[in-house]
Amino acid sequence: MSETEKTDAQLKTYRQKRDFGRSTEPEGGADGNPDAPLFVIQKHDASSLHYDFRLEVDGTLKSWAVPKGPSTDPREKRLAIATEDHPIEYADFEGVIPEDAYGGGTVLIWDRGTYRNNNEKDDGLRAMSDALAEGHALVWLEGEKLTGGYALQRIDDDKGHWLLIKMDDTEADARRNPVSTEPDSVVSGRDIDQIAREQDT
Repeated sequence: MSETEKTDAQLKTYRQKRDFGRSTEPEGGADGNPDAPLFVIQKHDASSLHYDFRLEVDGTLKSWAVPKGPSTDPREKRLAIATEDHPIEYADFEGVIPEDAYGGGTVLIWDRGTYRNNNEKDDGLRAMSDALAEGHALVWLEGEKLTGGYALQRIDDDKGHWLLIKMDDTEADARRNPVSTEPDSVVSGRDIDQIAREQDT
């Protein structure tokens, strides 16, 4: 199977759930950069407000919905619910999805940057895809709002439930609450309401 065929297979669920004639979400097809894989956290005001945490892995964005958003406090264990893979181009998506479409609501790019695979083992690095398949992955984020180590730990395979946990490193800060104090887009500087209003004009 070619890389293109593999990516198409990974994005099958994502594409089946969307009507690209109505939504401006990207259909996918761009190549990623394995030497500097990206991460993005998108604030999504859908039926309930949540944050979508996405990591570039093998040509797509592995994705989790985090209801309370990420924390910089290692004592906080945030529920992260696995969702379908998204295309690499989704990292640039900021706008409004029609309310009656799958995932409807307003999307804001809350943070983004690159990440480093921190899944070390005796003979080198474990591939990110292998670490995720095994249910425990470590990353070091280099974002505009978030930096430092984070762990993803699967806790319920049947329901796709994971925990997103800040590692206790030099970037940990229990006093920060970036979800509430830094609500705006790192790309446009807009808030959720501004994006929704401007889409309607």
